[in-house]
Amino acid sequence: MTDSWWQLALSILAGLALVWLLLVGALLVAARRAPDRTTLTDVLRLLPDVVRLLRRLAADPTLPRGVRWRLWLLLGYLVLPVDLVPDFLPVIGYADDALVVALVLRSVTRVAGPEALDRHWPGTPEGLAAVRRLTRLDAPTPPRRAGPGD
Repeated sequence: MTDSWWQLALSILAGLALVWLLLVGALLVAARRAPDRTTLTDVLRLLPDVVRLLRRLAADPTLPRGVRWRLWLLLGYLVLPVDLVPDFLPVIGYADDALVVALVLRSVTRVAGPEALDRHWPGTPEGLAAVRRLTRLDAPTPPRRAGPGD
């Protein structure tokens, strides 16, 4: 009986390790397909604006509930110290976070529309253009007017 317990535990751990490797492989494939016009340094500079964007989108009651849940889960993933690839690993540690954000924003934009990004973007038009490149929404956006909360 004790032997079967260890076999089961090892099988579960091996399965989890395999799933983790598949996810890391998928992230690496996505990184190779990502547009090369935006570097990791550019992404890290956008981080404060992107976090504000995610929070604003997640709090927008006009967006579908599933989209808002996706955004809150993404914010939780970014806050938690546990990542697919640990952040202490150079370059790829933060690259996985950037790729996950880009993938979630792309899926959110497919449902909510690019206007939601335009409406909630807190940064510069150049920053919005970089986010659109990362999420592969390269269509130009009209210039944003400064509102009372900006």
